[in-house]
Amino acid sequence: MSGGFKRDRDGNRRPREEAPRGRFHDVFEGFRDELDEHYDRKERIVKVSRDVTAQSKKIIFALQRVKQLNKPPPPHIQQDIASRTEEIHKLLASIAPDLQAANRHRYAWSLRCLEELVEALSMAHYLQHQTLITPAQAQAGVPADIALTPADYMYGVFDLFGEMMRFATVTTAQTGELVGAHGRNILGDIQELGCAFEMLPDVPTKDYRNKMETMRQSVRKVEKLGYGLVVRGSERPKGWVPDMKDDAPEAEE
Repeated sequence: MSGGFKRDRDGNRRPREEAPRGRFHDVFEGFRDELDEHYDRKERIVKVSRDVTAQSKKIIFALQRVKQLNKPPPPHIQQDIASRTEEIHKLLASIAPDLQAANRHRYAWSLRCLEELVEALSMAHYLQHQTLITPAQAQAGVPADIALTPADYMYGVFDLFGEMMRFATVTTAQTGELVGAHGRNILGDIQELGCAFEMLPDVPTKDYRNKMETMRQSVRKVEKLGYGLVVRGSERPKGWVPDMKDDAPEAEE
């Protein structure tokens, strides 16, 4: 029993007598303290992860306002991205001590924000250079005390397909052509990247297979967009975008 007060028959308080400590008492107090530290640490990480995810999504939203490839973003967009990137670095640096050694993998599922951050970094890199960001370049966009795992990088790039599809759809509606530079356009880029992912060995997890199917849908949508421009482009009014009903997954026979 813990210390405190109890009352006698007259209602007066008197100190509670301490129960004798067993031989396992110290062991379980140690477990209690360790669990308290774990839950406090996890709560900090989850909160920061939520904030980093929100900032990363806002960076992606800003990048979707870019209209060209192989050029730096306009100054006002670049300024917005820079301020949000600085905030992300501050947030991640605040939990870096909680993610050392085995804790980096222990809290992997609480750090899904890193996938969102890689998605933002890879989108910014693609728009400016029309190439895929490397793992080393992605790591350079994260505070040095927090290491990206292969899954962080891979799943972040998986999500890049969706952003490339949205970018292609919007810019094509605005300009009437598939955006590109140096003899390449976004359709060829997303097809080439999709082929590279198709050659990867299968990972038998639901998460991986869902990402792969979503990637394939994004590639098909851009292919349909290109098909529409080439075959029926003259029939489409300016500002036309594909009917989303046409992009539903094909029924299995």
